[in-house]
This record gives sequence, structure tokens and C-alpha cells, in this order.
Amino acid sequence: MSDAPLLRNQSGTARDRDPAAPLADLELETAIGHNARRLRQQHGLSVAETAARIGISKAMLSKIENAQTSCSLTTLSRLATAFEVPVTSLFRGADIERPSAFVRGGTGARIVREGTKEGHEYQLLGSLRGEHKRLECLMVTLSETSETYPLFQHPGTEFIYMLEGAMDYGHGRSVHRLEVGDSLQMDGEGAHGPVALVELPIRFLSVIAFPDATV
Repeated sequence: MSDAPLLRNQSGTARDRDPAAPLADLELETAIGHNARRLRQQHGLSVAETAARIGISKAMLSKIENAQTSCSLTTLSRLATAFEVPVTSLFRGADIERPSAFVRGGTGARIVREGTKEGHEYQLLGSLRGEHKRLECLMVTLSETSETYPLFQHPGTEFIYMLEGAMDYGHGRSVHRLEVGDSLQMDGEGAHGPVALVELPIRFLSVIAFPDATV
């Protein structure tokens, strides 16, 4: 086993969950943790200072902020008092519905793009508009060669993951040989598209993250 340290995503949290625990409870714990950290930082307090102020351990406060434990009513009251806010402020965001998009296999809508009539099929796996960006996921199948290939340019960043076949894929002045398991992440503003279909049929997953200003 490698001695290399585990990499952790610093932009979010991860935790173990009892399979029997209702997801609604976890959403509540997440909201409390997020609000507790936000209020502590707004007051310029460290974890140690806040823990001492409300009479709990640093470890416990850390678990609360990372949604790894449930708060007692007494602790919630002490947190609210320490931050000089109503207790309800700690629940803010718990009732917000977070969107998701589920598409059962084989039911994704077919969409028409350049090249569709020449053995190029685009199946929409999901399109989700979050708070800041729009994410579009496509399953692309190339089953026939042709004399011309589509060339795309669009705002945002695109990620391609090869599932079947092989192709040469151009982006700007570069050409990449993509085979099963290969991936390519690129700036969508650079002209990109297949240059040569090496091994048919070709299937790849395309995920495009459009920037804030994209309608």
C-alpha cells in the first residue's frame, strides 16, 4: 500500500452515514455546520476561541462545522448566544431544494447538431442550471466515417471521456489520440472536434460547464 497521503477535496465535506439515517437530518446538520462556520468567521473567532466561549471541545465544534454530528438543543442555544443571532439563523438553507437531473439508461433525448446526419449521434444525459453555472452532459456516438467532421466552439470548459473506439481529436493547434479510458479537458473557446475516426464505433461522454453569463 502506498504511503502517499490521501488527497481531500478542500471545497466540501465528506462523512460516513448510517444507512438508516433520514437524508433530511443530514441536510439539517449540513446547514447548521455551514452557518456555524460562517458566523464564527464573521466574528473573527478561531475554532478554539469559539469552543471555549460556548463550553464544548474543539473536536466537537469541528464535527459540528463539518456536519459529522448532531447538535443538542443546548449546544444550538449556546452557539446562537455566542454569535448573537436567533437560533433559527443556524437552520438557514436547510429547506432549500437542491436540484438534480436523473436520466434512465437509453431514454436521453436525441439532439441535433452538426454531423448528426453523418452517423454522429448526440444523446442528452442531463442539463442542470445551478446557482452559478449550467452543466450539460452528452453521450456522443460516432458510427460512420464522413468527408467532413463538426468543429465546435463554445464558452466554458469541456471534459471528454472515451468509452469505446478510438479517434484523433483536435483542439486549437493540437491533436490528441483518444482511446478507451483516455480523457481530455479543454477550453471550449478553442476550435475542437474529431479529426479522424480511427476505430468505430466511437462513444464518449462530453460534459460542458458553461460560465455564469451563458444563457
